[in-house]
Formats: sequence, structure tokens, C-alpha cells
Amino acid sequence: MPKPADIGSKRLISLAPDRWVQWVTQIPDVQVRDIITSEFQWVSRESDVLVTAYTPQDGEFLVLNELQLRYKPQMPQRMRAYAALAEERYNKPTYPVLINILPPSPSVVIPTRYESQFRGLTARQDYHVINLWEVDAEIAFQQSLPSLIPFVPVLKGGGEEFAVRQALEVLRTDRQLSDLEPLLAFFASFVLETPLVQQIMRWDMAVLRESPWYQEILQQGMQQGMQQGMQQGLLSGIALGLELKFGIQGLELIPEIRQIQDVAKLEAIQSAIRTANSLDEIRQIL
Repeated sequence: MPKPADIGSKRLISLAPDRWVQWVTQIPDVQVRDIITSEFQWVSRESDVLVTAYTPQDGEFLVLNELQLRYKPQMPQRMRAYAALAEERYNKPTYPVLINILPPSPSVVIPTRYESQFRGLTARQDYHVINLWEVDAEIAFQQSLPSLIPFVPVLKGGGEEFAVRQALEVLRTDRQLSDLEPLLAFFASFVLETPLVQQIMRWDMAVLRESPWYQEILQQGMQQGMQQGMQQGLLSGIALGLELKFGIQGLELIPEIRQIQDVAKLEAIQSAIRTANSLDEIRQIL
């Protein structure tokens, strides 16, 4: 059994925290004092990283990094809550940053502030938004940002085979970055055919299953399934889960699964994908 990969947000930012904070804040002389580890539940989730930073002009302040696989409509309100909680907990001004990894549907507008009014009272929270699909892939290489290397396939201009190979070379030339290869493979699978990704990376989904990124996209597949009509939706969620977990071999089961009319059995298959270690376990259910 491969060792679980530590490829969450905190691990990525800790690779080069000063360069990361300089990039997200666009403050060239900012320095990182600490990456906060805390029991503070809203700001210690897998996708949140709270950093203490310093500049001579500003003194100490907090940089709240919220990485989202896909933008959610509740994010403006959540950014308001996180920023306020961080300021109250640590008594420092907070610079909130929302980093969206995968693009939403074209009709979705991503705001840069939360604002509400009630009986003449206004609540407002501004925050910085970075959409990775708008970030030039060359920035990851030219600015020596190792935290961005696994995201190269979903960056602007990074979805080609040569760019993925270049990112892989960067990871493999530094032993401290080698555990990020499965995450690079994961995002490459959104822009390249799975067999090509496997050929380039020789990746192992058993490692990636332990990451919060995989769990979130798998859960999204499940949720989408419920929204699209029970039976057809379940089939969509199952297909997504099988491909993410077992690669192209997982899709070989889809023709057989499509013959199943029993919703309860489809739900059982969908649930089993979360814990199954092999396709044989899924076949036993079939």
C-alpha cells in the first residue's frame, strides 16, 4: 500500500511560503513569519491556510489563503466569516485571498467582495480573487513557485503535453517535491486523455485517494449525480468516481452498470467506490 501523499494546501504553501505570499498579495518585500497551526476550526480546514506575514510598512498581518477546487456560491459569505474570525482570534489585520482552481460554468460570475444590507446597515468584506485558469503557466517556472507546479495543467497555456512534462521534470529534480507528482497527474487528467497521463506520470491513484482534492472532486461527482435525475445522475457520479479512482480500467465496468435499473444497487456501487481498493470489489457488488 503506497504511503499517503501530503498534498493539501498547507503542504503546498509551505514549500516556499515567502514566494507564495509575495505572489498572492503582490507585495514584493513581504516576509512570512509563521504558518499557523491551530485548533481554530474554521481556519484550520484542509483548504484554508493562515499565514502570519510582515512588511516594514504594515507590520504583522494575516494572509488567509482559501483554495477552492471549484468556486461555490457561498464563498463571499464564507470569506467574510473567515476573515472576521481570524482577526478576532489573532488580533491582526487580515488579507483574505480566494484561489479558485478549476473554472465554473461560463454563466457564473465570481465576485471579489461580500456585501449585504439590512434595515439600513451594511456589511462588507473585500477579498482578493485569483483564478488559476487565468494565470500564465510560465509564472510557475519563471518565478520559481513550486507551490504552483502541480497546478500547471490547469493554468493558462499549461494544458499541453510538453507543459506537463516540463512540470514533471521540475518535481523530479527536487526530492522534496516528488510526492507532488500524483497531484500533477490529477490535474493533468482534466486536460489530457487518461492513458497519456498514465504514460507520462506512471501515477498511482491509491496515493491520490488520500488527498483532500480527490475527495472533493469525488464528492462533487456524487452530488451532481443526485441533481441530474436519480438513475442517470447516479450513473454519471459512478463513471466519474470509477475513472478518478481506477483510471481507464474503471470505465470498462460502465456498460454493465448501465444495465442496472435498481436505484438502491446503483447507490451501493456509488458508495462502494469510496472504500474499494480494487475493481474486483466493485465487480462483487455487480
